Amino acid sequence: MTHGMRTETSSTGGAGGWRADATRYALLPLRIFLGVTFVYAGLDKLTDGAFLKDSGAGSVGDMMRTVRDSSAIPALVDLALKNPSGFGYAIAFGELAVGIGTLVGLLARLAALGGALISLSLWLTVSWASDPYYYGNDLAYLMAWLPLVLAGAPVLSLDAALRARRRRRRAAHYG
Repeated sequence: MTHGMRTETSSTGGAGGWRADATRYALLPLRIFLGVTFVYAGLDKLTDGAFLKDSGAGSVGDMMRTVRDSSAIPALVDLALKNPSGFGYAIAFGELAVGIGTLVGLLARLAALGGALISLSLWLTVSWASDPYYYGNDLAYLMAWLPLVLAGAPVLSLDAALRARRRRRRAAHYG
């Protein structure tokens, strides 16, 4: 068998061919999944009549009291238990902000960091006692956020549009 020289061609005309395009868009499915999931989680909490209560079946207060002794950081749970309803609203609005920021790609690294911190806090409290550890989904969400913390939203995002606008203005000013 002979090996010929391989050349890359791009159907979009971009530099680097389809592999470069695939690499550039590789984080987009992750962004969409995490963004939609966190928007849904935030809205689900805000529209659940039981969740945002201090006590009662399905409330954030009862959930936090249930996981307190099995969490990695009981002091974190104690902090939430000072105002369970306020904590529930903070988590819900935090998830909503993180999800929207991730979907539209606005302050994408900051949004991803927020998502990672929410996932970390939930892993250390709510899902810490999962045995084996990989049954708790919060650790997987934490790991999923890390590439977006590192890379941000380089394509199809408001961050990318704002960067391009700043470059054009600089070029027009100095060019």
